[in-house]
Amino acid sequence: MNVLVVNAGSSSLKLRVLGGDDEVLAETTLERWSGGDETGPLEDFLQDAPDVDAVGHRVVHGGPEFTEATAVDDDVRSGIEGLTGLAPLHQPRALAGIDAARRLLPGVPHVACFDTAFHTTMSAAATTYAVPAAWRRRWDLRRYGFHGLSHAYASRRAAGLAGTTGARVVNCHLGSGASLAAVADGRSVDTTMGFTPLAGLVMATRSGDVDPGLLVWLQRAGLALDDLEDGLEHHAGLAGLSEVGGDLRDVRDAAGKGDEQALLALRVYVHRLRQGIAAMTASLGGLDLLVFTGGVGEHDAELRADTAAGLGFLGVDLDTRLNAEDPRDARISRDGSDVEVWVLEAREDVEIAAQTRALLH
Repeated sequence: MNVLVVNAGSSSLKLRVLGGDDEVLAETTLERWSGGDETGPLEDFLQDAPDVDAVGHRVVHGGPEFTEATAVDDDVRSGIEGLTGLAPLHQPRALAGIDAARRLLPGVPHVACFDTAFHTTMSAAATTYAVPAAWRRRWDLRRYGFHGLSHAYASRRAAGLAGTTGARVVNCHLGSGASLAAVADGRSVDTTMGFTPLAGLVMATRSGDVDPGLLVWLQRAGLALDDLEDGLEHHAGLAGLSEVGGDLRDVRDAAGKGDEQALLALRVYVHRLRQGIAAMTASLGGLDLLVFTGGVGEHDAELRADTAAGLGFLGVDLDTRLNAEDPRDARISRDGSDVEVWVLEAREDVEIAAQTRALLH
């Protein structure tokens, strides 16, 4: 079964056709895609791509309703649209990709694969917020977690490469968005993102965890709600700390020139990352595999080294040479390290194709 994977991000569109053995038969990435009714890029791609038997779509938020891959029809599309308020940057883009693909490929099945679905195995202790019960009941407030497609693939891939069963894995998906997942024997136990993708680690332009009292104070001080949301989503994180932007490469370059704000940004980023890894390890009751994936996790050797340097008490012992060799799907810990550390290519497309095939079969 050839599966077209449509991965619509907050500004980009990634298209890839995977064959039955997950061989990449065709691919393209549009870094800037307007979404909406624009079908041109997808239409151009399909003209030269092999025939497809199904289409798998990445959808960030499934809410309480969509807890597994689901065949797309008009009702499902409406349900996805109804969750836009929970992921306003991503949900409309996913819908634009679904609409475009359904118009161009009406004769093949379409499947929505949800980033939140992987985390539905978390316990009530991990998902429940300590807010008034009336709030929880009225709005179904809970920790959902995100990046589930990446976490599912990477944790399974790492365990397979390491040759372990029942592994306790902390997976670090580090890119423009960033989150950790604690995975035990393939099941999500805990994660850093919450009701929305704004929670958890410091990200490129998103704040991560912030004292809710600070946000209340800012509103009482006169900051408008729209400005608060915009600041936390688009002008916080590395961008807000460094004031040189949210790209870690630019921050690192500025830090190398002695920029104090950029140096602080790196220290905060690593501090929160180490803290999160330790917290995820506590949720697992121990750690067997530590995995770095995503654009930053895969390519920033200095970040991996800085992070691991503070985790020796967990049994993490990085091999400096292996870490510096631009590893891909490779172990970078020393022989005999209590915790194996791996760098894996992010392959959400493989997970989406697998879920699409499983549903249709």
